[in-house]
Amino acid sequence: MRKIIFVLACLIAVPAVAQDYWDDDYDSYATDTNTRYDNYVGIRLHKNENIMYAYDIHGHGGDKIRKDNLGFGAVVGNRLTDHIKIEFETLYTGATQTKRDTEYDFNIWANMLNIYAFQEYQDAVAPYVGLGIGLTGIWADINSTSYPKLTDSVLDLSFSAMVGVNMSLNSRVDLNLGFKYQYYGEVEHMRGNQEFAVTDVDATEFYIGASYKFGM
Repeated sequence: MRKIIFVLACLIAVPAVAQDYWDDDYDSYATDTNTRYDNYVGIRLHKNENIMYAYDIHGHGGDKIRKDNLGFGAVVGNRLTDHIKIEFETLYTGATQTKRDTEYDFNIWANMLNIYAFQEYQDAVAPYVGLGIGLTGIWADINSTSYPKLTDSVLDLSFSAMVGVNMSLNSRVDLNLGFKYQYYGEVEHMRGNQEFAVTDVDATEFYIGASYKFGM
C-alpha cells in the first residue's frame, strides 16, 4: 500500500514541477520538436505486486495464490488528438507456486486495446489515465496429491485501468511510468465433461517502458 501511495504522490507532483523544470531549457528543446511524431512503438517491463490466482473447487473451497513476479510486453500506438491516444499492447506474465501440496503453474498472454486521456506540459511531461479491453490466453497446470493433474487453457475477455506519466527524453524517445490493475480472465478446470474448479486471475502492476516515436 505504501508503494502505491508513493507512486500516486509522484504522479500528482509531476505536473507541478514540470513547468519550472522545462522553462530553463525550453528554447533549445523546442527547436527539436517542431515536427510532432504521432506514432510510436515501445517495450514495457511489468512488476506484479500481487498477481492473484483465486482457485475454487466447486463445493470444497479453494485457495488464493498470490505471487510477485515480472512480465514483459510491447506496444504500438498513435496520438489521435492533443489529449487522446490509442495503442495495442501485448504482454506475457505468469507464475509457479506451491501451496498445500499443490503446484500451480500459470502462463498468461494478454492482447489489449488501450485508450488514454492525457494532459501535456511543455511538450515534455504528460500525466494520463487509461482503460483497456482485450483477449487473454491463460494456460494452467494444477498438480495435486489429492486429485489427478488438471491441464486447461482459455481465451477470455480482459480489462484494465491505468494511471501514469509519460516523459519525453527528446523529440523521438519517451519514458513511461505507471500503475495498473488488470483482470486477466477466468479459466475453467474440467474433469471429464464436467467443470471441476475455476480460477480467476487478476493483478496490480507497476510498469516502466520506453517508446520510439515516428511519423508516417
